[in-house]
Amino acid sequence: MILPIGVVSPGSTSPYSSESAMAIDPSYIAIEDVPDFVAAGGLGALQLESRADLDAARAAPRVDYARVHRVKDEALNIAFDRFYRDEWEQLSTRAAALGGYISRERWWLDDWALYASLVESLREQDWRKWPEPLRDRHTDAIHEARRQLARDVLRQQYFQWIADDQWHRARVAARAEGVTVFGDMPFMVLAESPDVWVRPDEVMFDVSLGVPPDAFSETGQDWTLPTYRWSRIAETGYSWMRQRARRMAELYDGYRVDHLVGLYRTYGRPLSGAPAFFNPADEATQIAQGEAILRILLESGSVIIAEDLGVVPDFVRDSLARLDVPGCKVIRWERDWNAGGHPFRDPASYPARSAAMTGTHDTETMAEWWTRASEDERRAAVNIPALRAAGITDPHTIWNDTLRDAWLRTIFASGSTELFIPIQDIFGWTDRINIPATIGDHNWTWRLPWRVDQFAAHSLADERARFCSGAARDSGRGKVKSQKSKVESTKR
Repeated sequence: MILPIGVVSPGSTSPYSSESAMAIDPSYIAIEDVPDFVAAGGLGALQLESRADLDAARAAPRVDYARVHRVKDEALNIAFDRFYRDEWEQLSTRAAALGGYISRERWWLDDWALYASLVESLREQDWRKWPEPLRDRHTDAIHEARRQLARDVLRQQYFQWIADDQWHRARVAARAEGVTVFGDMPFMVLAESPDVWVRPDEVMFDVSLGVPPDAFSETGQDWTLPTYRWSRIAETGYSWMRQRARRMAELYDGYRVDHLVGLYRTYGRPLSGAPAFFNPADEATQIAQGEAILRILLESGSVIIAEDLGVVPDFVRDSLARLDVPGCKVIRWERDWNAGGHPFRDPASYPARSAAMTGTHDTETMAEWWTRASEDERRAAVNIPALRAAGITDPHTIWNDTLRDAWLRTIFASGSTELFIPIQDIFGWTDRINIPATIGDHNWTWRLPWRVDQFAAHSLADERARFCSGAARDSGRGKVKSQKSKVESTKR
């Protein structure tokens, strides 16, 4: 399972702060595998400053987005200039391949490429500040913009073609090794996006999207994103949701539906300071809406998992059960909150139609959680049968490799058909991906200590892979459950 691969907005590091529900961020392109960049001289064609940026970015302990973007932008522009001159204008076979891609993906690519070109041309990210004819998509203005910016539009289409080609080749290679890729469908995109520019009547710009108080924040969260105007969206037959379902099915073998409860009822805070509210307001409409959207996602043929964490009303969980959509079981939160001492539920008793997890990209790692947990919480944890069977009975045990592996074997032996383990928990690391309700360079910039394609060369990674394989085999996961256990990683 990976984080979203959409285009991250300038100045942001969050993959959930995306300019598009459809486009792939060009910064994920492996520039040294782009034929046109290689033909143009490869890394040697970069300016000295960019080569220095590249070296610094590769050596940095965390992702340095500013440097990465500068290098990738220059490299991809070099590649496109070469392609345009030696392929497109020569009507080559590769030019025909790009033409075919543009034709197949026109249903979303045209809007993205024009929007991205206008952002550069007008030097304004927010389409609401564009000249009125472009802002309101007057037909003549749009046609003229496409004519004047034809080369820039083609450049944006080229970037998506290269990204799409590399992505699908990587997936084919992964499937050959028995690996499938699970994605993540963000709940919303930025107001500054072609998705909203094309359908502004389907959002409320004066209401900020968020969530009410929950386990992550006593005051709730404000995501500073526009809020869906569900009544208008329903009138369209949920057309944009159908497009998103189609695109997600193209990109992934399955995906997590972010903020599932928001599809039933969205929590919004009016910018005027008026009280926050749920939209739709009544339960019957919420159920009908949520189930209509989930059916659209299911009809795409993808396997989906509902992110049903936080404050989720019972009727939503009942709805998921009716539709046979698995929810999430984060082991540290699966407790009987109505019983004395709040005992942990035995993971072996989790329903098969669920996804067991040791944590998510928003939680602290298992190592950090255990280290900070109260004695009462630890005392309740060591009563989990699988932990006791592994000899973990002392709540004062300091985090160590034995405790780490006991927790991992416990989650592998859960009753859930689906299993996702953040890669930090596989190794017992304390590095976090994100701390909700906070902003800063500490979020979304964590990177693996090794390249993913070089894991086999590192003894620790090899040992952990063998451990997971053994835990899967010992628990009967895979052959018996017809489901391979998965490791949640990041794309960084």
